[in-house]
This record gives sequence, structure tokens and C-alpha cells, in this order.
Amino acid sequence: QVQLVETGGGLVQAWGSLRLSCAASVSSFSSRAMAWFRQAPGKEREFVQGINRDGTRTYTADSVQGRFAISRENANNTLYLEMNSLKPDDTAIYYCSAARATGWTVPKLKVEYAYWGQGIQVTVSS
Repeated sequence: QVQLVETGGGLVQAWGSLRLSCAASVSSFSSRAMAWFRQAPGKEREFVQGINRDGTRTYTADSVQGRFAISRENANNTLYLEMNSLKPDDTAIYYCSAARATGWTVPKLKVEYAYWGQGIQVTVSS
């Protein structure tokens, strides 16, 4: 049974920091790219950051460049998202996701991710 569970969300003031974690029970975790997406009210779910299977390559959306950092611990099947200098526009539900296919690439499209967590709320107050 595949399960992705996000923790670490909450309410933070602008310019503050949060660290999200995702505990994954998915087959071949260390062989899949992982990613964080987010969805704000009334908007489409969007790609935030992705990381390849061994953590040597990441891809980042322009909107969070220089403020967010994705990482992973394959030994513990855990994915992280370090969020700094948070802005009210970062308010959204954040989702952990695992790529549909194993391999070395980092997909950026939702359709390429087959497994999703339930999402966790991040609210940034001004």
C-alpha cells in the first residue's frame, strides 16, 4: 500500500520559515524522483520543487527560487522541503508526490506523478 504523509505545516508570519517532511511508504522510493506541489485557493496545483532519485539534481519553480530547498533521505524514505523568507503568496496546501516511473529524470508535470500525499496547509500571514 502506497502512503505519503506530510507533516510540518502551519501558520507562520511573513519572512518566517517552515520545514515540511514527507514520510513515504512507496516501492522503490530510492529509484523515483520526488516532488513538492502546492495548490492555493482557486488555483491549479503547481510544481514547486523536484529532486532526482539520489538527491544530486533538483528543479525549482521561479516563484520559490533562492527561498525553498528540497532534500531527501533515502535511508529513511523521507522527503523534505525547507521554506525560508515565506510570503503570503506561498499560502497553499502543499503536496508530496512520487514519480510514476523509476529513473534518473525529474518530471515537472502533475501527470508524471502517480502517488500523492493528503496535503498539508501552510498559511503565511502578512
